[in-house]
Amino acid sequence: MKGVHIILMGPPGGGKGTQAKILQDRYNIAQLSTGDMLRAAVKSKTAVGLEAQTIMETGRLVSDDLVMRMISERMKWEDCSKGFILDGFPRTIVQAEMLENLLAEQQRILDKVIEVRVPDDMLVQRIAGRFSCAQCGAGYHDVFQRPRVEGVCDFCGSTRFTRRADDNEKTVRSRLQDYHAQTAPILPYYASKGLLRIIDGSLSIEDVTEQIEKTMAV
Repeated sequence: MKGVHIILMGPPGGGKGTQAKILQDRYNIAQLSTGDMLRAAVKSKTAVGLEAQTIMETGRLVSDDLVMRMISERMKWEDCSKGFILDGFPRTIVQAEMLENLLAEQQRILDKVIEVRVPDDMLVQRIAGRFSCAQCGAGYHDVFQRPRVEGVCDFCGSTRFTRRADDNEKTVRSRLQDYHAQTAPILPYYASKGLLRIIDGSLSIEDVTEQIEKTMAV
């Protein structure tokens, strides 16, 4: 089975989701997020979804085996016929090995593992500076995108703004520590297979996309 098969990794706030959407549109391949798949499976009450719902309702974590069954089902959809982008999965070497076996069963080959890397201090600045209009939801930033008129939304004229409670430096640094701890073993694993490519995610969206496309062309 031919197609483009990519794992896209990156820290929270690093722009990975934006790049995944761009690649999805340009290459006509599916973006597969395990979180999205899990929510969709539960909502549509598939066998895997019902099993996952039962597990989550008891406060337990969904097993690797169940996640792999869910991914296996999703890979059979028509929109995966030309390939897919796995968004933030796998996170452990065990999951990586299970994914490798699944791809072999479906006669697919993993082409690249791309990490969008951004310095932690830059990510803290990006995330902790975010705020939005409380009325229309338009997004702003303390440094990068302030309203044209201070205190007034550019789009609806509201003077009420809000910030997410978890968009603060302490919470962001904790999330980044978790990310680094999870990805630390995975990166050398894929580097040893010659699949890992590291992209400078501190650049503009357009420049990051250009780097990724050059990587994919090699």
